[in-house]
Amino acid sequence: SSQSTSTTTSTFVFPELCVFDLDACLWDQEMYAMPALPSKTVIGDLNGRGNGVTGVMSGSNKISLYPGSLLALQNHANGEHPGMKIALASSADTPFAEQIGRASLKMLEVIPGITVWDLLMKDWDDVDVNQIGRQPPLSSNKAKSHFPRLKDATGVRFDRMLFFDDCLWGDHCTMVALGCREGDSGVGPCTVRTPSGLRVKDWENGLQSYASQFKKLNA
Repeated sequence: SSQSTSTTTSTFVFPELCVFDLDACLWDQEMYAMPALPSKTVIGDLNGRGNGVTGVMSGSNKISLYPGSLLALQNHANGEHPGMKIALASSADTPFAEQIGRASLKMLEVIPGITVWDLLMKDWDDVDVNQIGRQPPLSSNKAKSHFPRLKDATGVRFDRMLFFDDCLWGDHCTMVALGCREGDSGVGPCTVRTPSGLRVKDWENGLQSYASQFKKLNA
């Protein structure tokens, strides 16, 4: 595969696009339940990479990345995923919930001085391809709105995507896997449910699942 350019990962195929849900998946809160735009930050250890913003406060609620999310984003910042870019697909309930989410992304750090938003912008040359919210043209159905729009914005085929979602408020994973299939392969994004938030093992399992799907498609 042309994706496998790194010598250390030449036998492993990464998705061309890794898509994360936000609430209860990338981070540990539901934005619709947050009372205010985040203002205060919480400083802590970023997986041994130094001290940075590990949490942001919305009122008395702390919003933090799950351990698997932080590890995934740190590895991505290190350039450990050749050929892969990242994006978000979140059906935040209200415009205010979306505002809180976007503000949090611009404050939470992956490594000191680099926010989640910085990383997203770096992948796409400062173009916002992320699909956040459910106001038109988005909806609560990610298979009908978020993912077709992601494909249009990124040019990445559905069967070259990996998607993480908590699926606690509806089975987005199955809907996207079945509803966003490529015409020639009949396959959609590889999906991983994260009902406990994105844990390290969920992240590792997702990469392995995608690699297996890719291998079957190209057998």
